[in-house]
Amino acid sequence: MNTAGVGPGRAGLRLLPGLDEFWAWWRRGLAAWLPRGWRSLLGGAHDRLLLYGQGDELLVLREVDGQLRELARLPASAGPLQLDRLLVARTAALPRWWLLPAGSGLYRQLRLPSPAARHLRQVVGFEIDRQTPFAVAAVCYDVRAIGHRHDGQLDVELAVVPQRALDSLLREQGELASTLAGVDLADAEGRPLGFNLLPPAQRRRQADPMRRWNLLLAAIALLAIVAAGARLLENRRAAADALQQRIDAQAVQARQVAAQRSRLSALVEGSVFLATTRANRPTVTEVWDEVTRRVPDGTWLEKFSIQGDQLLLIGSSNDAPSLVARMEGSRLWRKPALVGALQSDTESGHSRFTLTAQLVEAPAAALEAADGDAGTR
Repeated sequence: MNTAGVGPGRAGLRLLPGLDEFWAWWRRGLAAWLPRGWRSLLGGAHDRLLLYGQGDELLVLREVDGQLRELARLPASAGPLQLDRLLVARTAALPRWWLLPAGSGLYRQLRLPSPAARHLRQVVGFEIDRQTPFAVAAVCYDVRAIGHRHDGQLDVELAVVPQRALDSLLREQGELASTLAGVDLADAEGRPLGFNLLPPAQRRRQADPMRRWNLLLAAIALLAIVAAGARLLENRRAAADALQQRIDAQAVQARQVAAQRSRLSALVEGSVFLATTRANRPTVTEVWDEVTRRVPDGTWLEKFSIQGDQLLLIGSSNDAPSLVARMEGSRLWRKPALVGALQSDTESGHSRFTLTAQLVEAPAAALEAADGDAGTR
C-alpha cells in the first residue's frame, strides 16, 4: 500500500507524521541536482516497466520521470522468460507493474480532517461504502494525501478496483503475475495515476542492485571516519605529550632559576650583612691605633685579638692597674675590664694582665652621613 506522500517506488514506507512529505520533497530536490545517469545508478530515478494488455498484445512501456516510452509488443500469452530475453539487463531489472485501463476502477478525490493523515488508510476504509458502490471487503484500494489546506482540511486521492477483477487478471497472467511489484490504474489519457492496488503480500520485492555497493561504501565511509578519528586522537595525544614535555622542561628550568635566585639572594643578603657589619664596626687599624695611643710605656702586648665585637688584650705592664682607666673614654669600645687576677713578676716588676672591651657599633645616622660625605667627596 501507498501512504501519504509516498510514490510507487517507496510502497510500504512509513515515517513519522509530518515528516514523510518533507522526506519525499527533500529526496526529489536532491535528486534534481544530479544528472539523469547518476540518478539511475544511485536508485534515485523511479523508473519502472509498465505492462499493459491491449487486445491480443502485451504492451511493454518504460516510465522515466513520468514519461512513457514504448519498448516492445508481445503476445498476450508471453511469460516472464520471453520478456527477459527481449529486454537488456538493466531494463530487465526494473520493477514490473501492471497498468489497468481507466475503466477498470474508480478514482476519487476526498477532503478529510487533518488528523486523519496519521491513519489515512484506515480512515478512508470507512469511506469506501459511501464513496463507491462496493463494500470495503470487495475491493483493493490505495490512498495518498495531496496536501493540507489552510482551513485545516486534508486533500486525499483514492483509487479502487474490484477484488474479483484484480484476482481474475492475476490468474490470467500466470507466472507473469508473480513478477509484478504493483498494479496501477491509468487515467483517461492512459497515464498511470501512481497508485499500487496490488495487495502487499503479492508484491514482488525487487532486489536493489546497488545495495551491496551502498553497504560497501557505507562500510568504507565508516572505516574512514574511525581511522580519521583515531588519527586525530593520536595527533592530539602526541601534541599533549609534546606540550607536557615542554612544560616539564620549563618546570626544571624554572626550579633551577628559582634555586639560583635563592642562592643569589642569600649571597646578596650575606654581602649586605657583612658590609653593614663592617661599616658599623671600627676597623682593625683604627682599634690598633687607638690601643697604641692609650697603652702606657712599659707595656708589652702578647696577644691582640678581635672576635666579633669583643676586643682581647693579653700582655705584661709595669702599670697594669691603670690600664682600665687609660682604656676608658674611647669612642671605639666600651666597658674595658681586667679579667682574672694580675700575675706579678718580682724580677722584672711587671704584671701579666688580660683585658677585654666591647667594640661599639656606629649609629645608623652617622653611617648615612659618612656615606653622604664620601659620595660628595
